[in-house]
Amino acid sequence: MGVNLSKGQRVSLEKGMTMALVGLGWDTNRYDGGFDFDLDACAFMLGENGKVRKDEDFIFYGNLESADGAVRHTGDNRTGDGDGDDEVIVLNLNKVPADIKKIAITVTIYDAPARRQNFGQVSNAYVRVAKMANEDDMVGQEELRFDLVEEFSIETALVVCEIYRNGNDWKFNAVGAGYSGGLEALCRSYGVNV
Repeated sequence: MGVNLSKGQRVSLEKGMTMALVGLGWDTNRYDGGFDFDLDACAFMLGENGKVRKDEDFIFYGNLESADGAVRHTGDNRTGDGDGDDEVIVLNLNKVPADIKKIAITVTIYDAPARRQNFGQVSNAYVRVAKMANEDDMVGQEELRFDLVEEFSIETALVVCEIYRNGNDWKFNAVGAGYSGGLEALCRSYGVNV
């Protein structure tokens, strides 16, 4: 089991880590809205200015892999049922282009306004980073974990964490910041054309 982090903590990833599994999980509270929850994990590959270089640097259920193979989303889980990771993003840190300084990992609620859903109805949310032995290792050895214990009563989008360059090393920042406006607001913030 890895190190448990609190909001705002920053730690270095293990120096020898080249393949990182970023696993995100959550449970939904019971509510009578009549709709399933469809939470979506995304990754934004950001340059020095905090924006994507091009729209293809936005990795999500509609664009599962970056052109350089550095970031890969393993697919959309539309229910969040079961234990363990609900969605997974795989990072090949050796393939990340030099002009990418940060990878922001986010979670949004699909069609939240129409379904009257928000992160106040989600519990046990977490992100974990595991060192992968190889490309097929979809469990990995957990290095760190960040449990999102904060109550997000109206937010429909979360920046969960950032993995960023610090010289030749990679570091993890436990962000845990909520936003209204869902995926569209995050895309605009990061410079993706919507």
